[in-house]
Amino acid sequence: MREASPEVRPARLSDVASLVELRLANARAHLALDASIYRVPRHDAVMRHFVAMLSDEAGQDGLLVAEAHDGKVVGMVEVLRHPDPPEHQILRPEPSAQVHTVVLPEARGLGVGSALLAAAEHWAGGRGITYLSAGIYHRNIDAVRFYSRHGYTDAGLSLGKSVD
Repeated sequence: MREASPEVRPARLSDVASLVELRLANARAHLALDASIYRVPRHDAVMRHFVAMLSDEAGQDGLLVAEAHDGKVVGMVEVLRHPDPPEHQILRPEPSAQVHTVVLPEARGLGVGSALLAAAEHWAGGRGITYLSAGIYHRNIDAVRFYSRHGYTDAGLSLGKSVD
């Protein structure tokens, strides 16, 4: 029998250990995709990031968690605001943010990611953010499929070159 959807709520300082676990598990999965571009960050650096983010009284960025009925945090979503382009650039300002969703492997397929993404979109809309992007590595076909299923489309092409 399928479990009921988890509760999605704003993250709290008491969630930091769970957030670190999610970030490090996600990093290990990405390292397996391509070790030439991904790394597993240091535990203490990830912990400092989440403590700082949750201590920010301005609340510029969003951090929501999915909590299973047993109280375990099984997923998270970050909504990280993009700065407006400087006045000298040609791009029009648009309130936008990048969304980053992580769900523990054992909680996938249960609607956790969908619930988190819907909550992130609601959170963003309530703060005047009109555009969300998800920076997905092309080989991460599960993430591409997930975001595509939720209406995210190819928004352009990013070209790059390594310089010696």
